[in-house]
Amino acid sequence: MSNERSQDFDVAIVGLGPTGLTLAHFLGRRGLKVLALEREPEFYGNARAVYTDDECMRIFQEAGVAAELEADMVLDSPVQWVLEDGSVLGQLRRFDRPYGWTMSNFLYQPYFETKLEKMLSRYPNVQIMRGSELVAFEQDNDWVTFKHSASRGVQYGRAPAAADATDATTARARWLVACDGGRSGVRSQLGIKMVGKSFPEPWLVVDIKAKTGADCFHHLPYFNFHCDPKRPTVSCPQPGGHHRFEFLVLSGETREQMEDPATVRALVSRHVDYDKVEVLRQLVYTFNALVAERWRMGRVLLAGDAAHMTPQFMGQGMSSGVRDAHNLAWKLDAVLRGHADPSLIDSYEAERKPHAKDMIDVSVRMKEFVSQPNPVKAALRNALVALLLKMPRLGDYIREARWKPPPTYPNGVYFGLSRTRRNGAEGRPIPQPQVRTFGGRRALLDVVLGDNFALVGYGVDPRATLAAHTIGRLESLNARFVVLYPYGGRPQGSGVSPTSPVGLIEIEDLSGEALAWFRKAGARPGHVALVRPDKFVYAMCPAAGIAEAVTHALRCLGGVSTPERVASAGRREPDLAA
Repeated sequence: MSNERSQDFDVAIVGLGPTGLTLAHFLGRRGLKVLALEREPEFYGNARAVYTDDECMRIFQEAGVAAELEADMVLDSPVQWVLEDGSVLGQLRRFDRPYGWTMSNFLYQPYFETKLEKMLSRYPNVQIMRGSELVAFEQDNDWVTFKHSASRGVQYGRAPAAADATDATTARARWLVACDGGRSGVRSQLGIKMVGKSFPEPWLVVDIKAKTGADCFHHLPYFNFHCDPKRPTVSCPQPGGHHRFEFLVLSGETREQMEDPATVRALVSRHVDYDKVEVLRQLVYTFNALVAERWRMGRVLLAGDAAHMTPQFMGQGMSSGVRDAHNLAWKLDAVLRGHADPSLIDSYEAERKPHAKDMIDVSVRMKEFVSQPNPVKAALRNALVALLLKMPRLGDYIREARWKPPPTYPNGVYFGLSRTRRNGAEGRPIPQPQVRTFGGRRALLDVVLGDNFALVGYGVDPRATLAAHTIGRLESLNARFVVLYPYGGRPQGSGVSPTSPVGLIEIEDLSGEALAWFRKAGARPGHVALVRPDKFVYAMCPAAGIAEAVTHALRCLGGVSTPERVASAGRREPDLAA
C-alpha cells in the first residue's frame, strides 16, 4: 500500500448523525480506511431522537460502545397511555432481555452523539472532517470520486447553507454511504425519489431542562402518551435533568402562535412548574412516512433518514438508521477484503427495506392511536383497550409490545437459506443470553461469537462433518466454532478429555434461553446454526447437513481473486472472555 494515494479511502461517509457515527465505528473496528464528512462545524445542540431499543443496544455492544452510551440513558422506563383525567389506561413494559439489554432506553442526543464521536478517536484509520460538505461526486466501476469543501454550517429546520466550492478537495472511495438525513443532497443528485406520505398535522416540540437544584420532574417518572382529545401530548423523560414535551397543534392554530413563549409557558405549565425549568427549544414540525425508491446506485448507498423517514411515535427513526449501519458494515468489509462479491451489497436494501417500512407503518398506527381528537372515538378506544388488557394472553401481548415488528427478514429476500417452517431461525437473529465460558466467566453470547461468521452447535462440535478445506475457508473468514451446552451439561468424567478440541469454544447456557430458541426453531441436540456477522441466522440444520449449508453460503458470498482494497490498519478483533 506504499503507493496508495493519501486521498483514497475504502468508504466515505456523508453525514455524522447517529447512522453515520455507528457506521464509522463498525468500519473503524474492522480496520477499513474511512473518511467521514459532516457539514456542521459543531454538533447540533438540541435533541431530536430520544429513544433506542434493545436491538440497537446489542448493535452498539458489537460496535464496542454500548456500556459508555448506556451510562447516559434512562433505562427500563414504562411507556404509558394516560387519559384526560390523569389515570393510566395501560403500560407497555417488558422484563426479559432476549438480546441482552433493556428494551426501554431514553437518551439525550447531544450527549449520545458527542460521546460516539469522541470514541472514534480510538481508530486512527477513521478521519473525521467537520465543517466539510460534499459538493459533487461521480463514479465508475471501481471508485466514487468526490469533492468536498468548507461548509457554512446548518440551520436546522431550514435549507442548508451552500458550501464554498472554490477551494474543494478531491478524494476517492471504493464506496460512498449517504447518511445525510431527510434532505439528503446525495439522494437528490442521484435523482432518487421518496415515496410514501407526509402528514399535515403539525406538533410543537419543547425541550426543557431543570434549573440547578430544581426537582420538577419527580411526578413524571415515566414516558407518557397523554391520550387527551383536547390536546394530545407526549411527555418524555431524559437523562441529565432534560425532558421533552410534544403537543399536537390543533386546527386553526398557527406556527407563530404555538412557538410564542406565552403559549409555550401555558402548555408546559400544565405539567411542570415553568419557573423551575429552562426552555432549550420550541419548534413546530410535521412528520413524514417516506422511503427511498432505491437505496443503492452503483457504489453509492443511502442509509438512515436519507433512505427512510419514520414518524417519531415509536422512537424508531434513529434506531432504523442504526440497523442500516449494522447490516451494511460487515457486507462492505467482506467485499473490500475480497471475501464476497459486490453483489452481496444488494442484499442490504432487500433485507432492510421491508423492516424499515414495517417500523414506519407501526409508528403511523401509534400516532393515530394516541392523537385521536374526536371525543367519541377516543372514548371507544379507551373502552376497547381496557377490555383487551384484561384478557390474559392478549393483554400480555399488548403490554409487552410484542406487536412491534420483530427483526425478521421476509422469506426469499435475505442472505441465507429459506425458512422451511413458520418458526424457522433463518433470517432472524440468534438471541443473546448470558453464557458461562470454559474458564468460568460470564459473558454475553455475542462476545463469544465474535465479529464474523460463527458455527454454533447444539451440544455438538459444529466442525464434525466439515471437510478440512471447508474449515480452512471458514477460518480465513475469521469464523468461530462454538458448542453450546445446558448449564452444568458439559461432557465430563474419566472417559472425556479435560481440554476442548483446538479451535472449539465451549460454553454453557446459564438461563436456557438459547437452547429454548433452538427447540422453538425445530432443532434438537446435534443441530448446528450458521450465524452471520450481524447475528442473523444463515442456516439451521442437523450436523450432517451443515457442510452443504456452509458450501451454499460460501458460494453465495462469491468473492473475488483480488480484494478491492485491504486497509493497512488491519482488522481489530474483540477480546474473547474465555
